Amino acid sequence: MKYRLVFILLLFAISIFGQNSTRVRELERQRKAAIAEIEMTNQLLQQTKQSTQNSLNRLNLLSRQIVSRNQIVNLLSQEIGELDNQINVSRQEIEVLQKELKEKQANYGKSIRSIYRRKTSQDKLLFIFSADNFAQSFRRMRYLYEYAEWQKRQTNEIIEEQKLIETKQQVLGQRRTEKNQLLSVREDETRKLETQKANQKVEVKQLSKKQKELVAQLRKNQRRAEDLNRQIENQIAAEIAKAEAEAKAARERAKKLENDRAALAKSTGKAAPEKTVPVRQERLAETKGGYAMTREEKQLSDNFAENRGRLPYPVTGRHTIVGFFGEQQHQDLKYVKTNNSGIDIQTDPGANARAVFNGVVTRVFVVPGYNNSVIIRHGNFLTVYSNLSQVYVKAGDRVTTRQNIGRIYSDPEDGDATILNFQLWKERTKQNPQPWLY
Repeated sequence: MKYRLVFILLLFAISIFGQNSTRVRELERQRKAAIAEIEMTNQLLQQTKQSTQNSLNRLNLLSRQIVSRNQIVNLLSQEIGELDNQINVSRQEIEVLQKELKEKQANYGKSIRSIYRRKTSQDKLLFIFSADNFAQSFRRMRYLYEYAEWQKRQTNEIIEEQKLIETKQQVLGQRRTEKNQLLSVREDETRKLETQKANQKVEVKQLSKKQKELVAQLRKNQRRAEDLNRQIENQIAAEIAKAEAEAKAARERAKKLENDRAALAKSTGKAAPEKTVPVRQERLAETKGGYAMTREEKQLSDNFAENRGRLPYPVTGRHTIVGFFGEQQHQDLKYVKTNNSGIDIQTDPGANARAVFNGVVTRVFVVPGYNNSVIIRHGNFLTVYSNLSQVYVKAGDRVTTRQNIGRIYSDPEDGDATILNFQLWKERTKQNPQPWLY
């Protein structure tokens, strides 16, 4: 019973150890992803000049770095905590094994002393032949045989447990080494974090001196954004009106056909003939005043909605978000407030914009400050890709998920800053694209 309990405790400890190891690997994966994010923002910072036009982007990149660095420090703390758990589990395993080993060694010692007292074969024979009957002699012979086998097993078990304890102690030593290494890495990351915070303060101070210039630039950017939104809203309204007109025309054709069939039946006194003129697929809007969809478009819309959180980022290569959705009060500059209908994604020069899902290009147009823009319809969802220097598609083209639709503009006056403005709409309502992307 006692050894079964020891076995159960060891199994439980091994199970916990396995879970902790998996958790450590996942934390390490997240930490590597955060490090990659920092490397990406470092490169983008080197490409982005310290101009008024790009000052907020630089500050946002620095903020992203600080967020990622904070994440690394937190993940390191969690990894250290998990290693502490593993160290404790290893200690418990070793204590259990050492206790069991001592008991086995003690029992084995007793058996050896007993054998030493009866060290001659004559003693064994006397023990067998002094039995009262043959059956008892046989049982004594079997007892001596099983006793000898038990001693062999005990010897092997003691050797195996000694090896197991040595292995566990090596693992424990490795975990302690890993913990010390992680502690050192965390200290280094904490120092880097403080340096980045100091750099951020310097940039904030420099921007504060250019407050008027920065506010003027923001107003200019806002006017451009409003112009872009008007173009998008006008296009959405036009598409809704066109779809509704097609739906109305289809209903009128169907009604006329029914009336003609009924009139023919009345004049001839015969049953109305079967429909011979094909009627276009009826369009239906999901909401009042919404985009009237065909069955194919409704299926596409449903598929798009089901992929929320799994859509690919609309850019090729490495990237980071430098402008977030909605009205944002800047955390470091009280006089700076931005309002973004989508998100701004900065990437490397030469990167392409790509479709996040299957759809149909409904418009390609130009807006000052945003260069070329492309609208793709996915049922009653639309995605908008702005700030393209080249466009690879035209209105009416069907596109597939991850298909390149244009090259993102790289501004030579601002260190080739390459930023895509990406928007997502459902009917006439703007959505935050970030939760949709993976």
